[in-house]
Amino acid sequence: MLNIADTLHRWCREARPFALATVVDVRGSAPLPAGTSVAVDEDGEAVGSISGGCVEGAVYELCRQVLRDHGAPQRAWFGYSDEDAFAVGLTCGGELDVLVRRIDPATQPHLSTALADVVRGRPAAVAHIVDGPDRLIGSTLTVLGDGRVADGTLNGGPVGRAVADQARARLRAGRTARITLGGDADTCPERLSVFVHVAAARPRMLIFGAVDFAAALSQAGRFLGYQVTVCDARPVFATAARFPHADEIVVDWPHRYLEHTTVDARTAVCVLTHDAKFDIPLLRLALNLPVGYVGAMGSRRTHDERLRLLREAGVTGEQLARLCSPIGLDLGARTPEETAVSITAEIIAHTHRAGGLPLSQRTGPIHRQVREGEAGRSWSAAQEARMRSRSWVGEPGAAVQTVRC
Repeated sequence: MLNIADTLHRWCREARPFALATVVDVRGSAPLPAGTSVAVDEDGEAVGSISGGCVEGAVYELCRQVLRDHGAPQRAWFGYSDEDAFAVGLTCGGELDVLVRRIDPATQPHLSTALADVVRGRPAAVAHIVDGPDRLIGSTLTVLGDGRVADGTLNGGPVGRAVADQARARLRAGRTARITLGGDADTCPERLSVFVHVAAARPRMLIFGAVDFAAALSQAGRFLGYQVTVCDARPVFATAARFPHADEIVVDWPHRYLEHTTVDARTAVCVLTHDAKFDIPLLRLALNLPVGYVGAMGSRRTHDERLRLLREAGVTGEQLARLCSPIGLDLGARTPEETAVSITAEIIAHTHRAGGLPLSQRTGPIHRQVREGEAGRSWSAAQEARMRSRSWVGEPGAAVQTVRC
């Protein structure tokens, strides 16, 4: 629902009832992820998309029906259809589970509170029950960025407390997710499936080294939604004029800044200095922090020497296995702009546990579903094993990559 937060916020301010259709589960290939919504108001105005056009007409009619009937939430399942050109189905071969419910802003002010925060760029999470006892289907709860629970239909009781705890956890992780909870008499006695929509603060991209590659990477990082910081110990290079796309310019020793700044599992650390006096203390610290990605630029020779120095500094083989070096995917990049694409492509693949291979060389669904708790960890088991067998840990047999130094 947060994909259409601006319009929903306006409708809530105008006390305009609407039907909200949300994708609560995706199987196989589908155009848009779970959590995407379509909304239809009582005048028939529609906003959003859940399938790129394949099933929008059917979802629109279901929304109109829910609005007319003032009834309980409705479920709809859409799968593949190729026998009839006019059949309702997904030509991409995926399957969507859609929940449609009526929203009356006058009786659910907590949604307006959440949407107002999202529109202003503040973090918030909205949880609603998508499976469980009929009386609870569609019930909602909002958690604000400071952890407070706004008024909702699930306030109080073991169910409300359990859902609020899960919403806070998803908000901290910064990820929309469907989770299962309950079945425990001491916490939440009823088995529930809860979808948590999350609008989190932007993840951080920390770029160390005020070089030309950093200027291009800061622009690419901001385009991807990161809050970008460029840090360098040299004030003559670390200037706002050289990095207009960065949110923050810091003049400090890289390891000293990293030691005192805030990071989390979504943070990407990109070390572009390829200078041992900066790299070694910085990477020694970064590889011991719970960040999502650590990459370092340099030639093969720089990389091998860097590994040697890191081992001498006490960095373990397990920690070195987290290091993406030389940084980026092998795209044949040469220019700073091409290199920025190479680096951000690796970060995206890392985040979604993808191998970075051409889609033409893969089988199965194009849009892979990352299980709850997997996002932000290392890549797939096969990719991690491949990384460990390469010069990430100083062993021979590294595959050829583009040298950028």
